[in-house]
Amino acid sequence: MASSHSSSPVPQGSSSDVFFKIEVDPSKHIRPVPSLPDVCPKEPTVTDQHRWTVYHSKVNLPAALNDPRLAKRESDFFTKTWGLNFVDTEVIPSFYLPQISKEHFTVYQQEISQREKIHERCKNICPPKDTFERTLLHTHDKSRTDLEQVPKLSHYLDIVEVNIAHQISLRSEAFFHAMTSQHELQDYLKKTSQAVKMLRDKIAQIDKVMCEGSLHILRLALTRNNCVKVYNKLKLMATVHQTQPTVQVLLSTSEFVGALDLIATTQEVLQQELQGIHSFRHLGSQLCELEKLIDKMMIAEFSTYSHSDLNRPLEDDCQVLEEERLVSLVFGLLKQRKLNFLEIYGEKMIITAKNIIKQCVINKVSQTEEIDTDVVVKLADQMRMLNFPQWFDLLKDIFSKFTIFLQRVKATLNIIHSVVLSVLDKNQRTRELEEISQQKNAAKDNSLDTEVAYLIHEGMFISDAFGEGELTPIAVDTTSQRNASPNSEPCSSDSVSEPECTTDSSSSKEHTSSSAIPGGVDIMVSEDMKLTDSELGKLANNIQELLYSASDICHDRAVKFLMSRAKDGFLEKLNSMEFITLSRLMETFILDTEQICGRKSMSLLGALQSQANKFVNRFHEERKTKLSLLLDNERWKQADVPAEFQDLVDSISDGKIALPEKKSGTTEERKPAEVLIVEGQQYAVVGTVLLLIRIILEYCQCVDNIPSVTTDMLTRLSDLLKYFNSRSCQLVLGAGALQVVGLKTITTKNLALSSRCLQLIVHYIPVIRAHFEARLPPKQYSMLRHFDHITKDYHDHIAEISAKLVAIMDSLFDKLLSKYEVKAPVPSACFRNICKQMTKMHEAIFDLLPEEQTQMLFLRINASYKLHLKKQLSHLNVINDGGPQNGLVTADVAFYTGNLQALKGLKDLDLNMAEIWEQKR
Repeated sequence: MASSHSSSPVPQGSSSDVFFKIEVDPSKHIRPVPSLPDVCPKEPTVTDQHRWTVYHSKVNLPAALNDPRLAKRESDFFTKTWGLNFVDTEVIPSFYLPQISKEHFTVYQQEISQREKIHERCKNICPPKDTFERTLLHTHDKSRTDLEQVPKLSHYLDIVEVNIAHQISLRSEAFFHAMTSQHELQDYLKKTSQAVKMLRDKIAQIDKVMCEGSLHILRLALTRNNCVKVYNKLKLMATVHQTQPTVQVLLSTSEFVGALDLIATTQEVLQQELQGIHSFRHLGSQLCELEKLIDKMMIAEFSTYSHSDLNRPLEDDCQVLEEERLVSLVFGLLKQRKLNFLEIYGEKMIITAKNIIKQCVINKVSQTEEIDTDVVVKLADQMRMLNFPQWFDLLKDIFSKFTIFLQRVKATLNIIHSVVLSVLDKNQRTRELEEISQQKNAAKDNSLDTEVAYLIHEGMFISDAFGEGELTPIAVDTTSQRNASPNSEPCSSDSVSEPECTTDSSSSKEHTSSSAIPGGVDIMVSEDMKLTDSELGKLANNIQELLYSASDICHDRAVKFLMSRAKDGFLEKLNSMEFITLSRLMETFILDTEQICGRKSMSLLGALQSQANKFVNRFHEERKTKLSLLLDNERWKQADVPAEFQDLVDSISDGKIALPEKKSGTTEERKPAEVLIVEGQQYAVVGTVLLLIRIILEYCQCVDNIPSVTTDMLTRLSDLLKYFNSRSCQLVLGAGALQVVGLKTITTKNLALSSRCLQLIVHYIPVIRAHFEARLPPKQYSMLRHFDHITKDYHDHIAEISAKLVAIMDSLFDKLLSKYEVKAPVPSACFRNICKQMTKMHEAIFDLLPEEQTQMLFLRINASYKLHLKKQLSHLNVINDGGPQNGLVTADVAFYTGNLQALKGLKDLDLNMAEIWEQKR
């Protein structure tokens, strides 16, 4: 049997047969297993030198350990196969299993002892049956007999052999029959083995002639494909290995965007193509830490850039400092979603604005010799020692520096805004391209399925042995290919910058769109900007708000500078021209900042308005006080009109409501005029009214110079005009001048002169109204009603003066005509006195009032005269009967009429004296 086994042919195979196996695409059938840590990197390769036979197979661990062919058990079996670390170790007791001792069974024994006693008692009560006992005793006796035949242990083998021979003799016939069948079976097996050997030889020849070469070619192709993959993988690993040095080089040149792109590409390669590589197990976390470091570096770099940009000399013409550096920083910050960099820029703006004012003050103070910096230590106190021209130059310098500062901020923020808009535009175009691509893919699915089916039918797909490298390009998405075809040549260079050695994960991020910054810098927007449109839109709005904030910061600092100078009432003490100059400077700065930033800042405007209100109050109080003093000292006599006042009203007639510039040398040569000529009319005025007109023009000019105080000036001017009207009424009509100035009486000439002065003011009220109306906003036109009220008050005042003149003559007529008697001589003394008083009245008012007003006044006086004469004639019972009394009265009336019509301007006056007579009874 042993010989037959050893002589049986055993199928032998070549050592190369171990490579003959069906290649399976690992990407399709086998899930990739992550690599295990290399526990034995220096393990020597163990190679079996003997030809393999079926006796080398082991089915289980006992078979391997109890191999009878081994002289002794190999002690290094496990360490040789599984590593030096595989040694016998003591099994550590489980922490979850308690140590069991006899004490643990004590409770059980106590519980079961009672049951054991009951069981023993039952055995004694119920003995076993006889049949069972006999069988058991018979078996026991037989065994005892057999054992008794073995006297000693050395004879046990002989007894066993005798028993075996006895058993064989009992079955000898069946045994020899089995031996005969065994020999026949051996013969059949020998013939079968020879036939199998011949068949195997033929199959081996066929395999060698027809299959081995083809399979070898397939193996070589697969090996080559694997080598190319390994080479590309190694080249990719070499490229990834150079990531950190390359990132360091990029960071040294502040190429933050390139460094971040390289880190992102490397991370993607590590996760997709180099997953499980043991040597790169720490690279991912290192790159994450490096990315966090780059974030901090970019924030610090942007802070440094902001400081350098905002604090460089303002005389520098360059608007944007290192534009490419700024663009790179902004792209890096957007890529990392660090959207709070605008807050850093805003903080730097505040610090810079403070430094600008401080530096301007230091420069101005150092140039002023009157200020001893050793005595006055505080910079604010030194600034307060400047006079207005010096302080005004300082403020002008600050405004100029702030304007340049805002222009630089705007230029920088425009660059940042353009970068944000380019990213937003790229996002929108990317979405459009994705929608178009989805539509194309949906349309191509049907045709692609048809093409693939046709290729399969034609046998285009040969075998899985070629792997994914031999697939038809139609069936493979070109954007997802990551490895080269097995037929392609490997990269000829190991340089990390070789374009052919880049992976698709990195090349996919190189799809960018080009855009241009206003400064001329071309920018490349990468596709991995993960900001949403709403975030980008909000960031763009924040950039615009930051520009507004820059304007507000400059205005706020300017306000603080103004308030620090206004603490001692410096601004309130400025005269009109100084304040107007200051106001114009501030308004110009406000307009410049509004033009730069696109929005008007209100803080400086509010401060200007506050100071303007204080200035208006002081301006008005000064002129009201001045007018009050003038009125209190006015004697209401006609004053000569200096040439400058005539020039003043002439300029108003020409449509220029402003104080004319003084003409050197010409004004002194011209003599004063007796009256003021206004548009061809003569106005006899007092000196107070001339100064009042000048004051009114000062109000109008102040409105032109400071438009923001128009409403306040209108209110104050209305108050001034009302004050002049009421005060002049008190002094003249109310006879207040008798006590204030010491006049003996208020004459008709005083009254007429007062009336003419009021008429001059009334003449200019429409002009003043039009001036303010042109400068008021439409919603404040209702304030113009003040001029209507003033005009009415002035007309009422003029009417009261006229009534006063008539009342004076009325009382005179009442006094004289009440004593009139109709008797000779003719003309009577009464009528002579009346004519004399009428002449004095005429002489007093004719040179003051226009002819039309004189005629109207004397018509009213004549009406009063007729009324009193008629009353006296009625009292004397004198009627128009042609009698002697009638003749005397007619002669007196004729005398009165002739004298009255002989006066200037009254020649054509229709006196109509017939009304004095009553009808004949």
